[in-house]
Amino acid sequence: MGYGEKRGNYFRGRYKITQGKYGTLKDAHGNVIKFKSKPAAKKAADAEEAKIRAKIWKNPELGAESFGEYAERWFGDLDLASTTMDNYRRDIEGHVLPEFADKPLKEITARDVSAWEKKIKAAGYASESVSTYRSRLHLVLADALEEGLIDANPATRRRGRGRRAGRVRHRGPEKVTTTPLGILLIAERMAVLSGRDDEFVANVTIGYTGMRFAELVGLETPYVRDEAIRVEQQLVELDSGEIELCPPKDDSYRTLDANRWLIALLRDHITRKQPQPCPCHGRRFVFDSFGTVRRWGRGGGPTLKDVAKAAGVSTGTVSNVLNHPERVRPETRLRVIEVIAELDYMRGRTAEETAAHWRRSAFGSRLFYPAAHGRYRPEEGKEGKLGSLVPIQADPWVPGTLVQGRKAGARATACWVPIAPGLTPHGERHSHKMHMEEMGTPKVLMDERMGHIDGSVSARYSHVSDEMRLRLLEGLDRNWYAALDARLAMSPRSSVGVLDRLLQARLAELAGQSEPR
Repeated sequence: MGYGEKRGNYFRGRYKITQGKYGTLKDAHGNVIKFKSKPAAKKAADAEEAKIRAKIWKNPELGAESFGEYAERWFGDLDLASTTMDNYRRDIEGHVLPEFADKPLKEITARDVSAWEKKIKAAGYASESVSTYRSRLHLVLADALEEGLIDANPATRRRGRGRRAGRVRHRGPEKVTTTPLGILLIAERMAVLSGRDDEFVANVTIGYTGMRFAELVGLETPYVRDEAIRVEQQLVELDSGEIELCPPKDDSYRTLDANRWLIALLRDHITRKQPQPCPCHGRRFVFDSFGTVRRWGRGGGPTLKDVAKAAGVSTGTVSNVLNHPERVRPETRLRVIEVIAELDYMRGRTAEETAAHWRRSAFGSRLFYPAAHGRYRPEEGKEGKLGSLVPIQADPWVPGTLVQGRKAGARATACWVPIAPGLTPHGERHSHKMHMEEMGTPKVLMDERMGHIDGSVSARYSHVSDEMRLRLLEGLDRNWYAALDARLAMSPRSSVGVLDRLLQARLAELAGQSEPR
């Protein structure tokens, strides 16, 4: 709608041209038309805006483009981080295009969007996922609106319209956190599962620095310094299967103050491992993977990710072509089928080689999940069921010895109990923030450590002092040694070498403190 705007002793008429862009009523010579009253200016502005809308909708080419065609152009115009592009493509191709691909932009209505949202909810997707998919649709249509291809964004949610009672429509599940002892026990179990000390050191590092998983994977040996850890980059896994070295999320470069015992733990790990340059980046990273990874060209043939990369689609789209072809547009389905034939892709055909870096899925499902939950993660498609218990021999009692192979459950004498059901690797980052809050750490220091930016005026006048850093390190020291003491009370020994040495050193230290002077 147009409006009248007061300018000194007159009013001028303002009308909407496109989203966020307004024009001013002028005469044939380009001079601003001056109105004596606001209603008169508004009436003239409304009339001019109506003319513009009429021109748009009388032009059959504007808005007649299908959503799928526009989305293809939209993807081509984006210049975002590789991970963000992967997320957009995965969500839009997997959940938006199957519904709106062939529908002309100007024919998509708010009723269509609401019906689609109800359908994907009924399919069993979580509320957070549904909200994400709708926001992706809204983003694409917002750019179409900006270009003048549509007159309004049908994916815009009208405030208070069609909502259930309550201030918040969707309350996400509470983020699970854990204690310093929980971090230590999970780290110990992860080392038992992998059969090496590396995962113990890695999990303790996350728990006492708040680093993101990708930042931990991308940590190079030179960035472990005498009294701090430098976050300079991250290694992220793309949908194509490639591991990309890129800046930390939101360019959150930072230096993390680290306790002496943590630096010693990392230095000892580096000395023991002697990291070599990885074959993919040629750099010496502190941590490498414990397992294997499928690779094309080593005798196993192409993988699903190889097909997705060659076809220019997400892995979810390839999976739909193979399992639910009706969900994929015909032209996309044909392109994927052609790539499958060209690459001679076959399901289940794999080859393995040692992985240079952790894969997020393998790290979470094979190590972190069973360590925190006491159960292996359920197989795909069985998320509603409980995974099998982790079988152990109760010798030593804590954490036990992992039993593997056929009939492992029958040969086991015990199993792990849950430490923090629902916890994720990122949940330990939340735990670190929670521990800092418990210690009374100033917000400005917490934001610096977590890599967050507070744009408020209050934050502009807040600064980090050496005293703040010292108090934080002292608090982390208390948490660490309290966790060690609690673990020592459970059992003085561990089957994990690095922890066993820490326990023996702590035992000797406590014995020395108890001797009379």
